[in-house]
Amino acid sequence: MATPVFEPWNDPDEKPLIQFQNVSKRFGDFTAIDDLTIDIFEREFFALLGPSGCGKTTMMRMLAGFEAPTEGKIFLAGQDIAPVPPNQRAVNMMFQSYALFPHLSVWENIAFGLKREGMPRNEINARVDEMLRLTRLEKFARRKPHQISGGQRQRVALARSLAKAPKLLLLDEPLGALDRKLREETQFELMDIQEKTGTTFVIVTHDQEEAMTVASRVAVMDNGQVKQVATPADIYEAPNSVYVADFIGDVNLIEGKATATGKGSYALHWRDGVEPLTVESQNIFSDGQTAHLAIRPEKVTISADRPAKAANAVQGKVLDIAYLGNLSTYHVELPTGDVIKAQTANTRRISRRAYTWEDTVWLSWTASGGILLAN
Repeated sequence: MATPVFEPWNDPDEKPLIQFQNVSKRFGDFTAIDDLTIDIFEREFFALLGPSGCGKTTMMRMLAGFEAPTEGKIFLAGQDIAPVPPNQRAVNMMFQSYALFPHLSVWENIAFGLKREGMPRNEINARVDEMLRLTRLEKFARRKPHQISGGQRQRVALARSLAKAPKLLLLDEPLGALDRKLREETQFELMDIQEKTGTTFVIVTHDQEEAMTVASRVAVMDNGQVKQVATPADIYEAPNSVYVADFIGDVNLIEGKATATGKGSYALHWRDGVEPLTVESQNIFSDGQTAHLAIRPEKVTISADRPAKAANAVQGKVLDIAYLGNLSTYHVELPTGDVIKAQTANTRRISRRAYTWEDTVWLSWTASGGILLAN
């Protein structure tokens, strides 16, 4: 029997674990969070993604109890958490710096919070051992933080945060201090641990790849507002605005005026004297309305000759080539001066590229290859 898909946000009977209801947070004249309403469900791995200063850390600090909302309410498991002090919330926070005690061993670091709560010694021993197994740190239990690697320190901080079995774990840029390869490995470890414990994780990050890898849903933020909340696949394939399309991944944005040519199909007039583009869109536009076609480089095909049946085809010259090992991205300049990116997978070992600088090439894509956005 197939495993049911985890989508509590699509189930009207599911109650959210966390609810932000019309929450605003101001510091003097500056609005950090602007009338925010959002639901996060139990067992979600939820990512707050956005540039520096967009309000994501303020949201997290309000959940932790370090800041109070100026307006609105925050509920955790149905309880208004505003009057609950940080140390009495079923919430734990893992900081970017990990904040480990340098003079304590790994074992003692993990046990620290449990001892503070007065848990019986035999229960502490069992819980710490369970956390060491979960984070694969059994061999390092007696070492001090300076005697282990950055990735291992990150796992100690995680084990310590999970030891008290919080309902909610907040992770503030938790992988920022790790190098790229280790960060990628640790992302999968985090997902594995989150799934095993069933704890709700909320991660703050400005790294879109990280958010797209680990999260069940991503909230893309800008200037204290959530622009879109959706699964990583929907954020990437069906962004709701030019901002989200541009923020996530690489994208070509072509602005023009839309004219309906049939049900769900439009001609996008984008340059004078140039053939309009053919676009299929579920979004509705009135004739003459400004629209932006967002099309990912991997949806654009590059060829030496004009394809016979392409819905959209433009000719240009190769301006730049970015070789990324598994992919090559071609920046192609059109006679209009526009530059469009096309991406090809490097599936074979090749001694030379099919196209090189200054080559004249054709770029083509299907009518449904991009998404038409109003703003």
